[in-house]
Amino acid sequence: MSAATGSTEAITTRDSRPRKGRFGRKPRAEREHYNKREALAGYLFISPWIIGFLVFTAGAMVYSLYISFSTYNLATNTARPIGFDNYAGLFEDPRVGVALANTLFFAVMAVPLEIIFALALALLLNLTNKGAGFFRTVYYLPKMTPAVATGAIFFLLLNGNTGAINEGLRAIGIEGPQWLVDPAWVKPSIVLMTLWTVSGTMVIFLAALKNVPVELYEVASIDGAGPIRKFFSITLPMISGAMFFNVIVLSIAAFQVFDQAYILFWRDQSNSSPEASLFYAIYLFQQAFRQFNFGFAAAMAWLLFVIIMVITVIQVKFGNRFVYYEGDR
Repeated sequence: MSAATGSTEAITTRDSRPRKGRFGRKPRAEREHYNKREALAGYLFISPWIIGFLVFTAGAMVYSLYISFSTYNLATNTARPIGFDNYAGLFEDPRVGVALANTLFFAVMAVPLEIIFALALALLLNLTNKGAGFFRTVYYLPKMTPAVATGAIFFLLLNGNTGAINEGLRAIGIEGPQWLVDPAWVKPSIVLMTLWTVSGTMVIFLAALKNVPVELYEVASIDGAGPIRKFFSITLPMISGAMFFNVIVLSIAAFQVFDQAYILFWRDQSNSSPEASLFYAIYLFQQAFRQFNFGFAAAMAWLLFVIIMVITVIQVKFGNRFVYYEGDR
């Protein structure tokens, strides 16, 4: 009798233990509850960013879309709907076309040069062994320089009469152009200023170069491949993902160029600045915060958003064909 009772108690005790699934895992219901708690904790940690995005980014975008279909009065904080008049005005205002053409021309000029210059710097740093950390820091410092300070420096460097760049050209017998006056040299001067802060792109390329397997270069050397063949057959394909990312990011930034042109040409709020320096973001800023035509400026912003979206989709669609992914066969 006592043996039967002891056996029953043992069975009851064993059955009362929390059951585990196969291979000692927790039951499915318990795992799902744990996953939900982890997800909730994750959302709580990122909730400040989510709230900030919804209020200051998504909310502002929705409100700007509403304003783009209205005339907005800043004094009374009221908007009167006017339909598509602001968007129709985009095609009637000739300065919108000029600003968009200048921005497109700048993007076509700046993005390839930034890619080439950043990749060249990354290749140099990748070859450096002694003092590599020092040189990386020195090359990255221009990225940390405030835009106003950079603009002030280049305003002096690009002076057509007394600037250091033209003085250096005169020393070798070349008469430098009027960088900030001649319309043909306005956009190249802004490109030069943009190349000064290319170190962010350089860092991405450098990280990609560090991930290229050394064995590939060793095998290529055994086969007799030279540096140029290694670059085009190994380096470029292996860093094509970083190249693709940088092209998209730099293209988006080029269509939103503002700081460089504003500091060099438009900070004095005069109309004497060359028309070649009128970029899309500059004209948008003038319409919003000088003319207080917020509805028209909002329509300009949404047109720019659509243009950037279309260009990005085209780049993604066609650029993926030239990107090598390690999982591809």
